[in-house]
Amino acid sequence: MRPAIGLDFGTTNSVAALRGADGVVRTLGLPGREVFRSVLCFWAGADGRPRDAAGPAAIEAYLESPLDSRLIMSMKSYLAQRSFTETRILGRGFGLEALVATFLRHWLGPLAPQMAGARIVVGRPVRFVGEAADDAFGAQRLRAAFAQAGFADVTLALEPAAAGHRFAQGLDAPATVLVADFGGGTSDFSVLRFEPGPPRRVTALGHAGVGIAGDAFDYRIIDHVVSPRLGKGSTYRVMGGDPLPVPAAWYAGFARWHQLSMMRAPRTLRDIAEVARTAEDPAALHDLVRLIEADAGYALYRAVSGVKAALSTRGDAMLDFRHGCFALAAPVARADFEAWIAPELARIGAAVDAALADAGTLPDAVDRVFLTGGTSLVPAVRRIFEARFGPARVVAGGEFVSVAEGLALMG
Repeated sequence: MRPAIGLDFGTTNSVAALRGADGVVRTLGLPGREVFRSVLCFWAGADGRPRDAAGPAAIEAYLESPLDSRLIMSMKSYLAQRSFTETRILGRGFGLEALVATFLRHWLGPLAPQMAGARIVVGRPVRFVGEAADDAFGAQRLRAAFAQAGFADVTLALEPAAAGHRFAQGLDAPATVLVADFGGGTSDFSVLRFEPGPPRRVTALGHAGVGIAGDAFDYRIIDHVVSPRLGKGSTYRVMGGDPLPVPAAWYAGFARWHQLSMMRAPRTLRDIAEVARTAEDPAALHDLVRLIEADAGYALYRAVSGVKAALSTRGDAMLDFRHGCFALAAPVARADFEAWIAPELARIGAAVDAALADAGTLPDAVDRVFLTGGTSLVPAVRRIFEARFGPARVVAGGEFVSVAEGLALMG
């Protein structure tokens, strides 16, 4: 049996899996480091020549010198956006395909011996991120990026279908399965019909997807708990006139921690300081400036992600964030969190219904529901499926590796 490699290039994390000649599937990477962060960092070396790194090494390089480096995150989120053509880094233009290819070379280079001669299957979402996303264009760009990285002969497969293949390993009777795959930027759903065989047969009945997932949930915590403590929602005055709202744009990018560093431009800091002079809560804006100057975005991101994870198992959690002289200790109740993410939950529910409609299948005809991806651990997300299919039919597992393992099986 020819070996097969499954590559789950994700918005936040990426995972590779190998189905060997013996048919056994295992994830690839260093022990305990199978999940590889989907980030790039560029900087100029001591000799002035450009340097780049990916994954954990990229984060380390960026934190060491944030002002003199450029961090690139969520590359997958721009694949289907025709408006993204090029960005300039250290005076050089990079197209999106080139950025993704650079990341792929760093991620997959050490795995080259295991990939030699293998059939390669790459995951793609049902719907790419973006209001004006062109899914065919996104898939074309994904192929082009892999080709630039030296992987011209790849097969694309839908990520939820891959997770379904992994789940179907445990089925011993025909079944109709709804697979929900929650990534960092997208939530995808597929209705599949499995016939265990031999040979095993999988028929795709319907698909749907929506460009929201875990990142959007993080932002809701920041928007409701952190940003108000830093001046969002307060006012200031110009020449003694009527109160004006503090610019909301200063808080819009807080869920993506590297954007706090991008605000360190002198003009932005001057603008915030100027508003603080006549603000109703100047101390809050001074704290905002200090956090930007201290490049505290990564620490804040980790604290918020920790609270989200804690709320998956507890009714409340404490957001305890301290950086320099700034301290924030705020309780977060699961009920409040679920109210904040209600718009995202509604869109996820609508996408589930759309997948059923696309398949021409009623909820009662679905035998099993398989949830995978980190966001599937959020109780309010699970309830979307329990309400439609009943708790007994809903199972979860392989939150971070099931797509890659399924892609390898599909190979």
